[in-house]
Amino acid sequence: MTMHPVTIGSITIGAGHPLVLIGGPCAIEGESFMRDVASRLRDITAKAAVPFIFKSSYDKANRTSIHSYRGPGLQKGLEILRKIKDAVGVPVLSDVHAVEEVKPAAEVLDVLQIPAFLCRQTDLVVAAARTGKPVNVKKGQFLAPWDTQNIVEKVRSVGNDQVLLTERGASFGYNNLVADMRSLVVMRSFDVPVVFDATHSVQLPGGAGTASSGQREFVPHLARAAVATGCDALFMEIHPDPDQAPSDGPNMLRLEDLPALLVQITQIDRIVRKS
Repeated sequence: MTMHPVTIGSITIGAGHPLVLIGGPCAIEGESFMRDVASRLRDITAKAAVPFIFKSSYDKANRTSIHSYRGPGLQKGLEILRKIKDAVGVPVLSDVHAVEEVKPAAEVLDVLQIPAFLCRQTDLVVAAARTGKPVNVKKGQFLAPWDTQNIVEKVRSVGNDQVLLTERGASFGYNNLVADMRSLVVMRSFDVPVVFDATHSVQLPGGAGTASSGQREFVPHLARAAVATGCDALFMEIHPDPDQAPSDGPNMLRLEDLPALLVQITQIDRIVRKS
């Protein structure tokens, strides 16, 4: 069987195509701030010749605490993402959490993302697939990589071959995740491009009591390992000052650390794709 590449505007993700970066702050914090970060990421990735898709969530519906920041919400968040898409000139991706969100989200987003906790929600997956837009499904922390084949079949059941699978770590006891690079190989065998989420894979879910903690110092190491394994795209939440971010700060990559990491991973990617 032949891998079905995923096309997002002028970007193609899949075998024979360059490594793609999906990145941005975890949650939308404000229009001017988000536009500035998106512009800086666009410029950094352009210099490194890495195709780029901007990611940020209009709603973080699965925060640990009822008091945690969730984002501006569906309407305001989509307005900001539309402005970024038009002004900065990059494709945009965000999470959808319910069937009723899919239609308005699809009018703005270039990629619809199914959060890990919702990856087995059939109605949501199928509704996203029916839009015809590319769908990025994050493998649940509770799911074996070979079980994601059932999710791929749900997307393809409505005639949509534009599906990505993302590895973001598997539960390893309480408040911990482990990244199994074998899952990238397994999921790629289902003829879909695979993405490695290098920042959520170092998350410590609920590890701070009322919030998740994380170990961002391991992000570059896992990113390099995933590219060496042969992933088609990297997903990284990136922030100018993660310690001040309202969501997922402990596991986000510092924006200033991205250029050097891109140099390393693009070199690794070229070696892997030549072989």
